[in-house]
Amino acid sequence: MRTRDSRETERTGERDERAGGTGRRALLGAAVLAAGGTALGLGGTASAAESGRGGGRGGLKSLPVPAIIGHRGASGYRPEHTLGAYQLALDMGADIVEAGDLVPTKDGHLVCRHEPEIGGTTDVADHPEFAGRRTTKTLDGVSVTGWFTEDFTLAELKRLRAVERIPQNRPHNTLYNGRWEIPAFEEVLRWQDEQTRRRGRQVWIYPELKHPTYFRKLGLGLEERVAKVLRRHRKDGRNAPVILQSFEPTSIQRLNELVDNPLVVLLSTADSRPWDFVESGDPRTVADLITREGLKEIASYAQGIGPTLDLIIPRDASGRLTRPTTLVRDAHSAGLILHPYTLRNENPFLPADFRKGTDPDAYGDVFGAYRAYFATGIDGVFTDQPDTGLLAREDFVND
Repeated sequence: MRTRDSRETERTGERDERAGGTGRRALLGAAVLAAGGTALGLGGTASAAESGRGGGRGGLKSLPVPAIIGHRGASGYRPEHTLGAYQLALDMGADIVEAGDLVPTKDGHLVCRHEPEIGGTTDVADHPEFAGRRTTKTLDGVSVTGWFTEDFTLAELKRLRAVERIPQNRPHNTLYNGRWEIPAFEEVLRWQDEQTRRRGRQVWIYPELKHPTYFRKLGLGLEERVAKVLRRHRKDGRNAPVILQSFEPTSIQRLNELVDNPLVVLLSTADSRPWDFVESGDPRTVADLITREGLKEIASYAQGIGPTLDLIIPRDASGRLTRPTTLVRDAHSAGLILHPYTLRNENPFLPADFRKGTDPDAYGDVFGAYRAYFATGIDGVFTDQPDTGLLAREDFVND
């Protein structure tokens, strides 16, 4: 493990390296190199290094720009955070798979679930032996009733099966209810290695630490557990293909002291406050974090930000896109990459400009939405339908 001083010296150089050209001009200029594809075999795309961003620590420079990130796998087609969803995302060609929203079990293991409450993503309600585990807890200031991973051992969770979280929007995904179990993080890391060997190229994953302050107060600190597992699998180094993310800046700061992986601060709506700020009395909101000064501070301990798409291009009262903000330019000036979230094909999730009809399961003009967001110069995007994202990127590069 390097000292903090040596890390800071290295990061200063990386930020200088990343501060080069941004946006579509840089992407298209580098695309001439892609007659034979990039390092990941994807023709017509720039790598982060070629576009002047993301270089150095963690091998981020090898990733295409804009990168297509399978959000919880290919969750538009399979129940999220299952090996089935992760596998399909890779088979579709995703550059990175968000394999893991990490939450702990009662016996200290890490598993992959969207939230610690699993009533909406598993068949736990169908298990009478677990009926007594149903309870109400306060999760980041919100009262939540259901079943929570921290009340189950890993062996108990393995008796459950995953189900579709939003069946009203994705009734076709319910076909796969009950097919896959809850994956443990260590299983995902082994799967990553297996897929890397099989495909002959490095597979990247992008785990998120969920509700770190909540779990720390329960004596289940996530950062130390994640670091221990990554060290065990030799994936805690500067070139490790594992990007770590969290909505809590202090969690990323803690990880920065434990591992050398690339780190990303997730950002919700401008008027929201990260929960660790609420708990500590820090009055700052996301709006404060995305100022030039706030971004400069983030760049002292992280390599990127993951803002909601509305921080890139706000919507008006009718849900239509307005003018882009300066966030992309400002973040790049601070040496940060941007991986905003989340593009989905279905009407309800798209800006009003791109919706078609009123069917909640119908697809809108998602290609138009991709085009609008790619034009801002983002470095990648989380998507529930990686195949659509890859086609949209191809259209954008060749337009």
